[in-house]
Amino acid sequence: MKIYVGNLNQETTEPQLRESFEKYGAVTSLDIIKDKENNKPKGFAFVEMSSDDEGKKAITGLHGQNLAGNMLKVSEANRK
Repeated sequence: MKIYVGNLNQETTEPQLRESFEKYGAVTSLDIIKDKENNKPKGFAFVEMSSDDEGKKAITGLHGQNLAGNMLKVSEANRK
């Protein structure tokens, strides 16, 4: 399951984000989106979990939680 994570603090690192999600299951990929011009984080990321069940647990457990001073917005990613 691919998950959208919004309202990330620009100081949030991949290891911090991965650790938060791994409490709910195996993370198969993680991508903090960065601006192409200045390489600074845009404030959101995509996390892929190994199963839908783990993904749903992560969404429920992390939505609205504080990470590095910001309240996370976590939902299933929209499919293109």
